[in-house]
Amino acid sequence: MIKEVIVASEEKMKKSLELLKKELQGLKAGRANAAMLDKITVDYYGTPTHIAQLASISIPEPRVLVIQPWDKNALKDIEKAIQKSDLGINPTNDGQVIRLVIPELTEETRKNLVKVVKKHGEDTKVAVRSVRRDANDKLKALKRKAISQRMKLRERKKKYKR
Repeated sequence: MIKEVIVASEEKMKKSLELLKKELQGLKAGRANAAMLDKITVDYYGTPTHIAQLASISIPEPRVLVIQPWDKNALKDIEKAIQKSDLGINPTNDGQVIRLVIPELTEETRKNLVKVVKKHGEDTKVAVRSVRRDANDKLKALKRKAISQRMKLRERKKKYKR
């Protein structure tokens, strides 16, 4: 029982860390990263679809993302979805592909990036602490239960000895 509580809490902590990794990968940090587009969904024939499922994403230069849809009819939908997103990048559509040029980081954007990273880190720390606290509470309850069972056994033994 104790081992199960520990294993379950470790899994929850690992999931929190994986979520942090995904959040940090999606940040706009001055370099092209395909993970930046993971949160963006396109209304493709009435179905919300991720860009990675509609197109191939390549990085020909360090600060350029190229999105080449398999269906040319989806170009405008992808472009609209990127414009509506909180990415803050204006897409360039040439009829074949969409290019996203990631701007250089300014001092202000660096400071904002640091704030965002700290916030994500703190949120993850809080989640891990919460999991640890819950696991400790469960382990304490198990310990109390085991002690109370021992006490009952001792009382029974005392009754039979009399």
